[in-house]
Amino acid sequence: MLHKTRGIVFKTTDYSDTSVIVQVFTEKFGLQSYLINGVKKPKAKIKKNILQPLHLLDMVVYYKASGTIQRIAELRHQPVFQSIPYDMVKSSLVLFLNEMLYKSIRQQVADAILFEFLFRSIEILDQQEKGLDLFHLYFLLRLTRFLGFYPDTTRAQSADCFDLKAGCYTSDLPPHRWVLQQPHTSLWTSLLNASFDSLEHLRIAAADRRILLDKIVNYYQLHLECLGQIKSYDVLKELVK
Repeated sequence: MLHKTRGIVFKTTDYSDTSVIVQVFTEKFGLQSYLINGVKKPKAKIKKNILQPLHLLDMVVYYKASGTIQRIAELRHQPVFQSIPYDMVKSSLVLFLNEMLYKSIRQQVADAILFEFLFRSIEILDQQEKGLDLFHLYFLLRLTRFLGFYPDTTRAQSADCFDLKAGCYTSDLPPHRWVLQQPHTSLWTSLLNASFDSLEHLRIAAADRRILLDKIVNYYQLHLECLGQIKSYDVLKELVK
């Protein structure tokens, strides 16, 4: 049976000389794997260049609940990116965020609210010109709300530390190294209280951004056992300063 759905490309893997398997987070079915034949041929109906990380798609797909690999009937890039493929900083952000998403989101069921957040956030990144140095930090903190470990902000205004393992603010220094202390606790809070529109007005020094990025990745690693090492992390730190 054919279904229309939007999708977000997570990963494309070569399957044969001319075919690929692409993993797409879809609005209607969650994360799905699709076999696309002939994609590398000169006259391919579906071009491989639209299967890049986090490209946004309109899709017509075949779906079998018992199937592990699905098929695509129609596919188009919608909306077409205006800046991400041509901007080195944005492209680096996309590679990093794509790796974080691919290792964090594994569900093969629909999650319309999560999908809309991801789809809209990628659209904003393509359009946004200011606040890019904080985009990934804010995005990843917001994403934790959908992954089940959004920080407990009950004591955010009175505590000096944030316990990354417990996911909450505390006045007592935890007996481990997974902790944020001032001034980074307050900066962490500022990001939690921000919005995409307000990022350009939030001033955080480069050295502090690097520390916050380290801590956010640590936070994910502590709460998602499957996350592991993030290969694109070091490249991002060199480009987004």
